[in-house]
Amino acid sequence: MTSDRARYDAATAHLDAPLAIVDLEAFDANADDLVRRACGKSIRVASKSVRCRTLLERVLGRPGFAGIMSYTLAESIWLARSGFEDVLLAYPSADRAGFAELAGDPKLSSAVTVMVDDPAQLELIDRAREGGAQEIRVCLELDTALRLLGGRIRVGARRSPLREPAQLAALARAVSTRPGFRVVGLMGYEGHVAGVGDLLAGRPLRSRAIRLMQAAARKELAARRAEAVRAVRAVVPELEFVNGGGTGSVQQTAAEDAVTEIAAGSGLYVPRLFDNYTSFRGRPAALFAQPVVRRPGVGVVTVLGGGYPASGAAGPDRLPQPYLPSGLRYDPQEGAGEVQTPLLGGPADDLLIGDRVWFRHAKAGELCERFDALHLVEGDRVTATVPTYRGEGRTFL
Repeated sequence: MTSDRARYDAATAHLDAPLAIVDLEAFDANADDLVRRACGKSIRVASKSVRCRTLLERVLGRPGFAGIMSYTLAESIWLARSGFEDVLLAYPSADRAGFAELAGDPKLSSAVTVMVDDPAQLELIDRAREGGAQEIRVCLELDTALRLLGGRIRVGARRSPLREPAQLAALARAVSTRPGFRVVGLMGYEGHVAGVGDLLAGRPLRSRAIRLMQAAARKELAARRAEAVRAVRAVVPELEFVNGGGTGSVQQTAAEDAVTEIAAGSGLYVPRLFDNYTSFRGRPAALFAQPVVRRPGVGVVTVLGGGYPASGAAGPDRLPQPYLPSGLRYDPQEGAGEVQTPLLGGPADDLLIGDRVWFRHAKAGELCERFDALHLVEGDRVTATVPTYRGEGRTFL
């Protein structure tokens, strides 16, 4: 890590911090590892975890990657108009203007697939068409949560209401008999497996409990997903894809015969939340630097800004991690601040005014909502500076 710090400092010496970088060697190595773990199944890149068109193009140019999983309809349309030909919107939308645009443009309607898990969503789309007659490509979403004790205990994200194969088949029939729509895919995101680390530092019992839960969840879901796919294919034999998984479950989900492609994105940047997995180990590729602006006392420095919490249930794991130099920690009375952040630890005494502290964000693409550019580092040089979504004036959520 010391050599990485020296490289990053040297590469960005001509730039003023705060700034964000992506280490391209680490980024590419992480992409290769995702492909290896996918065992021949293609990977659809989750754009919310990247939020930079240049890097989306870079990874989609590599063997083993195909298509984008987007997070808003406006983003989906923007990406399709930018030349991306296969965009799956992973969340239902209420963007009436976006649906009118989609229904009125044959290029867009062939490139974008929207998510549906309720007949009311079809009604909304039809009311928004404004005369647009293009067929809308539809993906159905399976609820992947694990339910125990007769459903009294639920483990997993609250997403789709469609849990049973018969429910999915019924909606597939409803879509198929409705003019202007076509079912082309089925998706299920097992966030309680793909997005929850099973190796928590200093918590062996909880780690073991998570592994037991995930093993049970994988077994239950594999059987139910296979049944759901059979049920939907009985209605829609020409189903184009079945998407599943995430960075933390690539190899396990790829082992399911019913799944045709894997979703992943965070594994390209490898933010701090992905340090706690027994199944893989990635290389931190996306980092940001904050400058030292104060030295309040022995063992303390203050950096500018840094209060960039990630989404999800609030807790210390949602804060950025002081990464380089190693050994720095937050002041528990202040944490990561809006305008300034005190950091404690022995390495603080070796930092001078103007030096940099490198951080890792807790979640992948959310870092890009704080910076309008990413400096791409190769070796000890910045070889390109590219805009994030924010840098292109696009703030979709």
